[in-house]
Amino acid sequence: MLALQLGLVLGGCASLPDQVSKTGSITLANTDDTRLARDVRNDMAAHPAKSGIHPLQNAEDAFAARIVLARRAERSLDLQYYIWRRDTTGELMFEAVWQAAERGVRIRLLLDDANTSGLDPTLAALNAHANIEVRLFNPFANRGFRVGDFALDFSRLNRRMHNKSFTADNQVSIVGGRNIGDEYFGANMEIGFQDLDVLVVGPVVQQVSDQFDLFWNSPSAYPASSLLPRSRPGATEMLRQSWEKVHSDPQAQRYVEAVRRTPLLGELDQHSVGFEWTSARVLHDDPAKVLEPTDRSDLQMLPQLLAQMGQPKLEVDLVSPYFVPGRRGTDDLVKLAQSGVKVRVLTNSLAATDVAPVHAGYAKYRKELLEGGVTIYELKPGIGVAGPDRDADWDIDAARRGPPGSGGSQGSSAASLHAKTFAVDRERIFVGSFNLDPRSSRLNTEMGVVIDSPVLAGQLHQMFETRTPQDAYHVQLTPDGNGMEWVESGPHGATRHTFEPGASPLKLLYLDLLEALPIEWML
Repeated sequence: MLALQLGLVLGGCASLPDQVSKTGSITLANTDDTRLARDVRNDMAAHPAKSGIHPLQNAEDAFAARIVLARRAERSLDLQYYIWRRDTTGELMFEAVWQAAERGVRIRLLLDDANTSGLDPTLAALNAHANIEVRLFNPFANRGFRVGDFALDFSRLNRRMHNKSFTADNQVSIVGGRNIGDEYFGANMEIGFQDLDVLVVGPVVQQVSDQFDLFWNSPSAYPASSLLPRSRPGATEMLRQSWEKVHSDPQAQRYVEAVRRTPLLGELDQHSVGFEWTSARVLHDDPAKVLEPTDRSDLQMLPQLLAQMGQPKLEVDLVSPYFVPGRRGTDDLVKLAQSGVKVRVLTNSLAATDVAPVHAGYAKYRKELLEGGVTIYELKPGIGVAGPDRDADWDIDAARRGPPGSGGSQGSSAASLHAKTFAVDRERIFVGSFNLDPRSSRLNTEMGVVIDSPVLAGQLHQMFETRTPQDAYHVQLTPDGNGMEWVESGPHGATRHTFEPGASPLKLLYLDLLEALPIEWML
C-alpha cells in the first residue's frame, strides 16, 4: 500500500511535455522506381484501378512477408502497432528495421504506448539512428510507474491505438489482426494466437499510408525524444548483442529455419505471389477518438464499416475473438436472424479465451442470441483457426502446422482465436483489428480493409460449413429451451456438455461476479 501511494504521488508529479518539437511528415510518393514497385508493375497494369489481395493465414507466412518487405524496402518503412514484443520475432523484426535504416531507408515507427514497458532503452537506441524516428501514441508520462499514471489519468489512458499496419515504399502493405510477437507468428510453443492478415498492393496501399500519416501527425503521437532519456553510449552495441543472442538460440534457429521453408517465401522471391485483383477500401477511426467524448460517432469507424459491408440479405459470418455484442448489437443480430438472414458467430470458448472479463461480458447475451436464432460456435482450446490458405479452402490446421521438428507453429498448450474478420452474403469480407465489442467501437482506434471478394467471403462461409463444427463447440439451447449445452463433434459422434467446458465452480463464480460489475463499456 505504501508503494502504491508513493507511486500515485510520483505519478501525480509526472506530466506530458507541453512544448513538443515535432516535424510533420507524409508518405514518400516517389517510389515507382523501387524494386517492390517493379515486382508488381505488370500485374497492376493488367488490373487498372484494382488492388491485389493475398491472405496471410499461416503464422510463419505472416512473419516471412514482413521480413521480406523490410529487407527489400529502398525508400521507406511505415510501421504502426499496438504491441511489439522483445522476444524472438520482435528482436528479429527490430534487426530488420535497423538494417533497412543502415541502407538509407526512412523508418517511421508508431507504437501505442500501453505495451512498451521495458522497451524504452531499445526505442531510444533505435530513435537515435539518423534514419529512424519513433513516436509513441497516447503515452504515459511516468515511464517508471505506469500504475500511478493510469490511476490519475484513466479516462485518457484507457483509450488505445489498436491499429496494425506495415507498409514498405508505399507499394506494399500488410493489414490485419497480428501484433509483433512470438505468439502471433508461431514462435511460442506455450501460447499462440491464430490470426489473419492480408498482403495488399495497388491503390489500397495509398489508403493505408494516408491513415498512417493521419495518426503519425496527430496530437496524440509524441516523438520518443520528448519522452525517453537520451540513448546511452554503447546502446547500438547493446542492440547488436541482443540480436546475436537471438540468432544463437537453438529454438530461434529452428523457427528461422521454419520460416525459410514456408512456401510464401519462395513465392515472394520468385515474384509469383497469387493476388486476387478486386476493389478494396481501408476504414479507420479518427485518432482524435482517444481524446474526445465516447459518443462522437463522427470519429468512429463502426458506422463506416456497417455502411461499407452493406445490408445483409442472406447471411453474415462473424469471427471475433473478443465478442461482446452489448444491448444494441444483440438486438441487431437477433433482428437479422429473425428476418431470415443466417447469422453465425465464432468466438473463443471460456477454455480458450485469454481475457475472462470479456467472456463474462459476452456470456450475459449468449442465451438471448440463441433464442433469437443466431448460431454460435466457441473455439476449443488449442485449436488453430484464422483464415484462408493459398488454396480454395479455409485450412484451420495450417496455422499450427510446420515441418517436423521445425519449431514452427504446430500448436500450443494455450492457443486461442485472435483473427477479426466477417463476411456478408459471400460477397464482401472485412479483415482488420476491429473486435465486435464496446472497446473497439467506442474507446480504441481501429483499422481494417473491406474487400469485394466472393472468393475470400466464400471461403469463410465454407469454413463455417466444414471445419468450424469440428474444431469448436456448437452452443445450443437445451431441448426444453431453459438452458444451454455445448455440442462437441468427434470421431465417435457428438458429446453434449451441460456445463460450460473448462469452467470450474470457482471460475463460474468469478464470471458471475464479473457479469454483475458495471464494466461492459470497457470490454
